Order: sequence, then structure tokens, then C-alpha cells
Amino acid sequence: MSEPPLPATVWYFAYGSNLQRATFFGRRGIECVRAVPVRVIGWRLVFDKPSIVPSGHATANIVVDAEAEVLGVAYEIRAEDLEHVELTEGVPFGNYARVEVTVEVLAPTENAPAVAFSLGSDRRDASLLPSTRYLGLVIEGALEHGLPETWIEWLRGVPTEPEREESRALRAALDELMRKRGRAQR
Repeated sequence: MSEPPLPATVWYFAYGSNLQRATFFGRRGIECVRAVPVRVIGWRLVFDKPSIVPSGHATANIVVDAEAEVLGVAYEIRAEDLEHVELTEGVPFGNYARVEVTVEVLAPTENAPAVAFSLGSDRRDASLLPSTRYLGLVIEGALEHGLPETWIEWLRGVPTEPEREESRALRAALDELMRKRGRAQR
């Protein structure tokens, strides 16, 4: 049985590099109706998911944890843009899966979201660390959206390692592919 069609716009919860505007709007080519800083209770942010490209680095992931919370941003985006995010994050081949999360806004706002789609994965490798570059994107996005200083300090404490040269080259090729795909969908 297929899933029912999505409404014209949906809420997408970003917690990793998609927090950063240059990544989400520029690299992925997503158009956003609005962005709202939120918390998701019952999930934990981890940096142990193998990258979509074989880089030897970890990326962000959320896992169920009744005692935890994750801060990020809920973007109101077009349903087609959610499909593009999922494509570029590897949902069609199991890199991530769509999950629905309950969100709480950090500051009162009109027409605040109550739920959002996000991405989570069972693919985990505790031996991996995020690259310093990648974690920098996450921190920059958290700062851009005004997430609390305690969250940003926690992010700054996550261990990292320098980005490898081969990762840099692969990322450049992927960036071009994502931009082309984004323009083709419009």
C-alpha cells in the first residue's frame, strides 16, 4: 500500500548540516517558506552515522531516547523539496529513512508546527567521528537559527577529525549533482 500524498507544504526537522542555510538553501537548492527553531523530545543527536559517500567520517543522526532531546529547526518547505532532500540524503537506498517527530517551538510563533518529518538511520558506527568541517556547518547553522548557547557549547564539545582530501573531492562532485537535480525539479 502506498503512502497518502503529502500536502503542498510540509515541515522538515533539520538537526545536522541542513541547519546551515548555505547547505540547505544553497547546496541542496531548497526553497523555504519559513524556519522555526524547535526541540524534539524523546530523540538524541549522535554523530556516528557513516557518511553517504565513503569518507571515513560520521554525520549526524537522531535515535530514539526517551530521556533526551534534540534542538534544531523546522523548515516549512514544499512537498517536492522534501522529496529532493530525501533523494540527496539517500533515502531511496536506505542511507536514512523518513521519521515523523513531535516538535516544540523554542519561542512562541503563529501557526507553529506540532509535527515534522525528519531523517533517521539504523546505520551506525561508533568508531567514526565527524569531520571538523562538517561539525562546523552544524554549529554555524545552530548559531544562524539562534539555538540556545548551551546546545551550541555541547556541539562544540563533540570530538572531530580533519577532513580527508578524498572526501573534499567527492563532496565537490556531489554538490554539483545536487544543484543540477534541484534546478531540474523547478
